[in-house]
Amino acid sequence: MTADERIAYLEALVAQQQEQLAQQREQIAQLSTYVHELEGRLAKDSHNSSKPPSSDGLRRKTKSLRTPSGKKAGGQLGHQGETLRLPATPDRVVAHRPTTCSHCQAPLADAPLADAPVVGRERRQVQDLPPGRLEVTEHQALHVRGPSCQQVRVGAFPAAASSRAQYGPHLRALAVYLVEEQLVPLGRVQAGLSDRFGVQVGRGALVAWVQRAAQVLAPVLHVDETGVRRGGQLAWAHVASTSRLTHYAIHAKRGSDATDAIGILPDFRGVSVHDGWASYQTYTACRQALCNVHQLRELTFLEEEEHQAGATSRPARRAGHRYPRRSGRRSTGSTAPCWPVPGPPIRRPRRNAGQRTSSPSGEAPLGEPRQV
Repeated sequence: MTADERIAYLEALVAQQQEQLAQQREQIAQLSTYVHELEGRLAKDSHNSSKPPSSDGLRRKTKSLRTPSGKKAGGQLGHQGETLRLPATPDRVVAHRPTTCSHCQAPLADAPLADAPVVGRERRQVQDLPPGRLEVTEHQALHVRGPSCQQVRVGAFPAAASSRAQYGPHLRALAVYLVEEQLVPLGRVQAGLSDRFGVQVGRGALVAWVQRAAQVLAPVLHVDETGVRRGGQLAWAHVASTSRLTHYAIHAKRGSDATDAIGILPDFRGVSVHDGWASYQTYTACRQALCNVHQLRELTFLEEEEHQAGATSRPARRAGHRYPRRSGRRSTGSTAPCWPVPGPPIRRPRRNAGQRTSSPSGEAPLGEPRQV
């Protein structure tokens, strides 16, 4: 081999090796990206993503998003305590006179005030519920004949008396409060109203009262869903809540088929706050907003796993810290509790339903509150 041939051979070999190195560098970059993505999936739990706490397992301990306040445990200086006070105008006053004088043995119970005057009094009050009975108010529409024309006019019934007999708004409000706020099962609400007031309210009436209350929900509605087991089969527990009311329903589907059947979101005209699940964003009659807690969890993931310093700091959130899309959600850079989300629906990957093990005890028909 001549010197020129050897030089040409070595140049070709170097070129071939450089090409192989370029391919290896490209492959290493792809593998590094893939490994980084897999590590990110393993690092996600309920404190830095939308995964439920039931998927964390027994070995992982979640970290709260709350930061220490530096205050000691217990009541703080200046804390306003709760003390049972004496109202100035009680509903009923009962005077207790002594029967006899312990010194002269003179009778005091029936003695005239001139002979045994009251020179002082001590106050003690007992604050209790009134006797458990319903107050029945009968409305009568009077038929009155005009003095001049002799025509008969009939008085108008109030809106609260729309039928021949009905329960009033206070009893209905108490029943809805027990079902929705205190999560008392319908059967127990029926038994409690019967024991306390002696009324027999049907289960259908309770459901109708709850549904009627759902029609006057506050303008901001929070919606979510979670997988449950019903008869050994996968089902979905759907919740729609405001600051005052909460509605639970069990449905076989997770998406818009379930929310259409429940019937709250299709007619809602306020602000719907959710976690970005695509089916929620198909309802255009209401405004869309993302839950801020989910945003904070994803910021926590970026700070812990992507090492983006200050992602969860208060100045960063106030300045509108933006981060890449993850789990199918969109960043908006707002620090308000919720904010509108423009644009088309955002699709989120399906979560493993088998990992979501927390489920309500007992099943409720579609549209009825969950019984626990």
